[in-house]
Amino acid sequence: MKHIFKPGSASGEAAAPTLLLLHGTGGTEQDLLPLAEMISPTSAVLSVRGNVLENGMPRFFRRLAMGVFDEEDLVLRTKELHDFLDEASEQYGFDRGRVVAVGYSNGANIAASLLFHHAGALSGAILHHPMVPRRGVSLPVMAGLPVFIGAGRNDAMCRPEETEELKGLLSGAGAQVHVHWEPYGHQLTETEVQAAAEWYRNHLLNT
Repeated sequence: MKHIFKPGSASGEAAAPTLLLLHGTGGTEQDLLPLAEMISPTSAVLSVRGNVLENGMPRFFRRLAMGVFDEEDLVLRTKELHDFLDEASEQYGFDRGRVVAVGYSNGANIAASLLFHHAGALSGAILHHPMVPRRGVSLPVMAGLPVFIGAGRNDAMCRPEETEELKGLLSGAGAQVHVHWEPYGHQLTETEVQAAAEWYRNHLLNT
């Protein structure tokens, strides 16, 4: 998968978790690099571009219509990303057991899908405006897994009810979920990222 890797500024026990950056529809591996600086400037960063094109716009999996996922492709692309993480950890030498996803919109959805389909794929997740990736499936045990969800009270693409549904599903699997609400729509705001950074420092730094 096309990607950027930036080593962290500390190693060994002092190293912060590696941040896996996952862009929204039409984005690239460059888009979320400023978020990594705000959230954890000492972390190694693996920023990945989605392998699917929709009208020329990169995505991480296909959809059948707005808000309707191609579930077969979602499962396939989720495994593709999971396998890529395994390969990248060997290539770059980061701790595979300490990877925190930071995703926005479509990128948040593939990160949530990693949690839904692959036990231990992530040690934490920051999901900006995610949807429920799949319904009616059994989730892996996520005992104590820290998850931040950033959501908009007026998000027409990801309605508040869906945010609450995702929180319930993850919490039901044992994850520790914190939802941060903004009074806006689907856009990613600086205050939301700042809230994610504070949450990260309290829940994932030096863990």
